[in-house]
Amino acid sequence: MLPREGCPKHMVMGPCGGVRDGGGCEVIQGPCVFGAPATWPDPVPAVPLRRVPLILADYTADSYSVPALTAVAGALAAGCDALLVGEHQNRPDFPPTLMASLLQAAGARPWMTLACRDRNRIVLEQELNGLRHLGVDAVLCVTGDARAYDVRPDVTQVFDLDGPRLAALAASAGLTAAVPETPAAPPRSLRPARLAQKQRAGAAVAVLNHAALGTVTAFMAGAAEAGVTVPVIAAVAVFTDEPSAAVLSALPGLELDQAAVRAVLAAPDPVEAGIAAAAREAAALLAVPGVEGVNLSGLGSARGYQYAATVKAELARRVREGNAA
Repeated sequence: MLPREGCPKHMVMGPCGGVRDGGGCEVIQGPCVFGAPATWPDPVPAVPLRRVPLILADYTADSYSVPALTAVAGALAAGCDALLVGEHQNRPDFPPTLMASLLQAAGARPWMTLACRDRNRIVLEQELNGLRHLGVDAVLCVTGDARAYDVRPDVTQVFDLDGPRLAALAASAGLTAAVPETPAAPPRSLRPARLAQKQRAGAAVAVLNHAALGTVTAFMAGAAEAGVTVPVIAAVAVFTDEPSAAVLSALPGLELDQAAVRAVLAAPDPVEAGIAAAAREAAALLAVPGVEGVNLSGLGSARGYQYAATVKAELARRVREGNAA
């Protein structure tokens, strides 16, 4: 399979989740070169998820700090079934295999993200085999957002593979492959079919990016029609102040309820209001057919990573109690 001519990420299995409103490429001027999702040829057997988490939580802590990692993981591990460890183009951290082992030692169940932006295929294979050795629950396989022009312009962007091809590689290596999907990214009508192609590539679970309840509901109905049967985890926007709300709108394809943002920020106690709003959103998403868990996503608070972890821990408690009621 050859990359689609004109795609700056060298993707074979596009479009990526970063397509802008109007169908523009997120990297260069001009339209996305994928008018429809590429078709995966032969199905790759998936490695089933051992247990679908009711509550997945974004993990964020100070980079290259074991004490900070341990503190954040400790705050989240008791109430969250697993932690989703992202890979950000502007804040690198320990290598995924080392990060996973440190989080496991801290009592957490990490889901590690592997991005194709910064690694060639050989290094991706090394990380996959290391993560399999550690017995991690899942690997989120992403193409990765392109590095901004002002972030390490001296560093090459690789894109040897894209997310679906990495998912196939992970499944073939004996790992549970998780994949992202962005219901609000153009072209919306084709996003369910794209998830179906990722399922054919070996994905065993999907994690959605932020989208309004109506968008998620329509996406899940379309996914069922397209033949998607893997469990889906929907994103809950966690914010308690202006900076943590702004982070959730920073990337293309993300959809945030601005009325809810204004209500939280205007409340006498924005922290309590933010937790309560996120708990309501989680309950609504869990009621959508096909959604089996929620991802407590976003920064949570600008007061520091450890404080943000306590916000998510309290939210996790309320989500679990509400789901049991």
